[in-house]
Amino acid sequence: MSNLPRHVSVASKATELTVLLLMLALLIVLISELPREIFSTESKSFFFAIGAVGSWRYSWWFIQALRSVWYNRRIFPRMRAEADALGESGLPPELYVLCTSFRIDPPVCYRVYDALIREVRNYGVPTTIFASVSDQTDVDIIGHVLQDHGWPANIELRYMFQKGDGKRSAMAEVLRAISRRAPAPGALLISMDGDILLEPDTLERSLSFFALRDDLGALTTNNSAIVTGTDATAEWYDLRYAQRHLVMSSMSVSERLLVLTGRYSVFRADLATHPTFIEMVENDHVNHWRFGNFKFLSGDDKSTWYWLLKNGWKMLYIPDVFVTGFEELPDRKRFFASTTDLMRRWYGNMLRTSGRAIALGPRPMGLFTWWSLVDQRLSMWTTLIGPSVAILVTLFIRPSFIFVYALWILMTRGISTLILAWQRGRYSLLWIPLIYYNQVYGALLKTWVSFRFNRQKWSRQGISAGEPDSLAAARRQRRMGHLLHGFHVCLMVFVLLLATGVLKAPDRVSLQILDPGKPTPASAPAPHESP
Repeated sequence: MSNLPRHVSVASKATELTVLLLMLALLIVLISELPREIFSTESKSFFFAIGAVGSWRYSWWFIQALRSVWYNRRIFPRMRAEADALGESGLPPELYVLCTSFRIDPPVCYRVYDALIREVRNYGVPTTIFASVSDQTDVDIIGHVLQDHGWPANIELRYMFQKGDGKRSAMAEVLRAISRRAPAPGALLISMDGDILLEPDTLERSLSFFALRDDLGALTTNNSAIVTGTDATAEWYDLRYAQRHLVMSSMSVSERLLVLTGRYSVFRADLATHPTFIEMVENDHVNHWRFGNFKFLSGDDKSTWYWLLKNGWKMLYIPDVFVTGFEELPDRKRFFASTTDLMRRWYGNMLRTSGRAIALGPRPMGLFTWWSLVDQRLSMWTTLIGPSVAILVTLFIRPSFIFVYALWILMTRGISTLILAWQRGRYSLLWIPLIYYNQVYGALLKTWVSFRFNRQKWSRQGISAGEPDSLAAARRQRRMGHLLHGFHVCLMVFVLLLATGVLKAPDRVSLQILDPGKPTPASAPAPHESP
């Protein structure tokens, strides 16, 4: 349902064939070893725990999928036709571009600015590009790009050097500089990262939507990736973008989103230069009963999203426009460690903001968007019920149940990835194990982060924040986080032990045996006997 750019990174055919053979072999083993006793009455707890929770989770997921199809097949095509029909009347009076770069490889920097300047030149609107850079090399490269394009007359370029304390301060400096220019009514601001490649006609096919709706505050687009790394890394990124596409499309039915990605988003300039908007970008913080007041390090896209959400502005996702990121894991040779680092940062940004968004209630965003935020918090625990039950039943009731659970995983994740592939326009067998990895290990990370979301780290810039300056106070916070996390995990396991029948609640006889002061039914005298 979407046309991916040709240069998107995918797994090789050899890798896909290897995964296919391994899965066929696994499927044969599971089916041949599937025990008959799984259909016995003793299996009720297993099927109830897995099936009931799974039905709830997958029914919600299928609702999202159906809304996504409805948006991509019915709602958005009409909007696309209306936006394209505007022609020159859909052009903004002026355009501003905020592009932040931090130690981007020179070849990547050249390609990014080459595509950006070509797009702005072809778009024809008076444009000021603010290049927030960290090194003189970036200035030299951008100068070469402008020279190669003949210094387009509609482009003004300004350089601003970052302080090195994170992206937020760099963005705030640029937004204040734009504010001092007093943007014209209807002007737009593009906020993008310095490693994002704009595909041809990105501006023409995305900016005109603001002319359709006066209440549209921001929009974002579809994503693809040029990945430096293994086949598993390439498919891990593309799977995440496929999942993002489904959720973003679903949320656009409600004219709201769950995040405005920092890779490429467009705002009305008068909103992005509002003093409270700039203050939130630069100094967003939270007051927490346990962590106190701490400032956010990353997650600027969550801050801008929250500002628009609480102020009642609508947001939109453009599914047929792609921007391509140059993606690379922090450590190419360590997939597990690197994805852990990235997911921990992403989930921390989500948890730091979703709580206060939920507190706004359904009124400013609609019931579906509000419940989607609530579900983000519930899902990190409900996702763990399936594997936890499978482990408990396998260890304490029937070891053969692990075969049933593995077959369940192959079936459900296989169907899920087929739906994602239908909307993404491509498919990889690697998505089946990767989606399970993202769901289960991601849920474990979310629970870990939820008790420690003040701890922040940005691997690329090598900075961290959120904990108290006092080492003793930081240790106290960490110990309390371990205690609360352990308590909630133990509580979940205890409930599952009871639900699966591994641990049975004591009956009346057992309670009497535990009380030495009361006679047991076996030793109590009959009514007609004397003591």
